[in-house]
Amino acid sequence: MDDEEPIDIGLIRLAKKVPDYEMFFEINKLNSFNFCRTDDLKLKKFCFTKYEAYHPETKTCYQIIANKSIPKKKKTANELFPQADEIKFLMPKNKDVEYIIYAKDSFPDFSLILFPENILFKIQDYSVEPQQELYKLIQYYE
Repeated sequence: MDDEEPIDIGLIRLAKKVPDYEMFFEINKLNSFNFCRTDDLKLKKFCFTKYEAYHPETKTCYQIIANKSIPKKKKTANELFPQADEIKFLMPKNKDVEYIIYAKDSFPDFSLILFPENILFKIQDYSVEPQQELYKLIQYYE
């Protein structure tokens, strides 16, 4: 188990606050292939939105996962103190990161994807080590 290689991912930060659908609409306008929403990534009771695209020239499947879970409201009619929204981050030390991008089964070259500069900052390369929870999660969903 010690010989596992780190996974290279990209960290995506928004330059301005836009909803998911608007960001992916802008990304899809710039590229010859389209990101589509797939089944959410589930971690215990939390769900993270996930998008996938296939780059036909390089035969690479890219996945973009939200770093922040979809808010879960836990309220019942007879509850005295209703719980606030429960939120979890895949990368709790990087709460300013909106999305995580990685390439399934290949070397990640995120420069092949055109991103709208007015919405997103430049993708930051990041290495996920085998002992990190995110590493295990990516491996599981691959």
